[in-house]
Amino acid sequence: MSKIWAKDYELDSLIEEYTVGNDYVLDLDLIEFDCVGSIAHAKMLSTIGILTEKEYLDLEVELKNIISDVKKGSFKINRSDEDCHTAIEARLTDRLGEVGKKIHTGRSRNDQVITATRLYTKTQIEKTLSSGLSLVSALVDLAKENEFIPMVGRTHMQTAMPSSVGLWMGAFAEEIIDSLKLLESVYNIIDQNPLGSAASYGVPLSLNRELTGKLLGFKKVQNNVLYVNNSRGKFESMVLDVLDQISLTLSKMAQDLILFSLPEFDYFSLPKELCSGSSIMPQKKNPDGFELLRSKSAIVSSCAFQVKSIIRSLPSGYNRDFQDTKEPFLRGCKTSLLSIRVMELSIKNLQVNRDKCLAGFTPEIYATDAALELVANGSSFRDAYVEVGLNVDKLGQRDAVESIKNRTHTGSTGNLGLDKIKEDISNLKSRISNL
Repeated sequence: MSKIWAKDYELDSLIEEYTVGNDYVLDLDLIEFDCVGSIAHAKMLSTIGILTEKEYLDLEVELKNIISDVKKGSFKINRSDEDCHTAIEARLTDRLGEVGKKIHTGRSRNDQVITATRLYTKTQIEKTLSSGLSLVSALVDLAKENEFIPMVGRTHMQTAMPSSVGLWMGAFAEEIIDSLKLLESVYNIIDQNPLGSAASYGVPLSLNRELTGKLLGFKKVQNNVLYVNNSRGKFESMVLDVLDQISLTLSKMAQDLILFSLPEFDYFSLPKELCSGSSIMPQKKNPDGFELLRSKSAIVSSCAFQVKSIIRSLPSGYNRDFQDTKEPFLRGCKTSLLSIRVMELSIKNLQVNRDKCLAGFTPEIYATDAALELVANGSSFRDAYVEVGLNVDKLGQRDAVESIKNRTHTGSTGNLGLDKIKEDISNLKSRISNL
């Protein structure tokens, strides 16, 4: 089949290579969603007289066959196809003749790719929310298990105040679930049907966009057809921005775990199965997963920045520049989801070394506690601060467990509020099930 936009000339081979790029390869991730969008579009065309019911049913069967072939790895997209849209239409025309030529009536490749991307995005967000909640649950479980295991709290990486493993775990659980709530909000923005906007300006046909929206499971129709095309890249960047926030959290977690699993600390240990080795040093067990979590965080950030940089100065309507938002978007989605799953695996297998955590509790860690005790006996805090500061060497050892249990105000080591996080998990799970 010739190109969808076929003219009375052949495109220069260098221009074809440059303009197609690897778009036809990336479309393998979207082709199933493109077929689903086409089934809905064909059904709608049958209701307005463009297709007969039999033509629609024939198209539906063949589009489902394409989805099956994609899953088996037997459906190919060639560079000459440019993208999955041409490849699909070529297959339909080859198998169904004139019927295959009717499928594109009333739509552009613009709203076609936006629809496929939007459907892919919804699925990807659902997977990310589910995996993110699994990670949060793992953190809460470990926080509860180690609720009263003391762990040195640090500022400027120096010994600061008594803390706990439970506080550390709970902090990241709350941080991640807040980001998941942001992702849920973005999902609700993404959940709009773009199909029927065509090349930004609609078409002079009585398209039923509400029907295709319902068939595709969108919550609403994205109303303004120009806004549909202007939202390409922008919606993707919203998703990537939230995934960036999640990745930033994972990076900080990874850095803490690398640091606190050093032999000099040894607060945590990973099983050897999660560590790689060295090509020269036989004793090495390296936390490569954590190290790559840091670098993958940077990759997700760069994907978000790349998409926004591409769309930043574009005029309204479709522009070919949008094509280059696809690769960083797909990459950012996949990278962040995989990173969440790696961190969950690590947390579920993390070993907490209680004795090593306790060993860090030298007397100076109780300096603030000592100052506040003087305050409780009538001293001003500033005088107590000076007195303790001048006599740090005279501070004695205390019971670390009692110290963290005595911090009972909301959110502190003796009152972590893990039940509140569990309630958040339950509520978000319930909302996700209704997406």
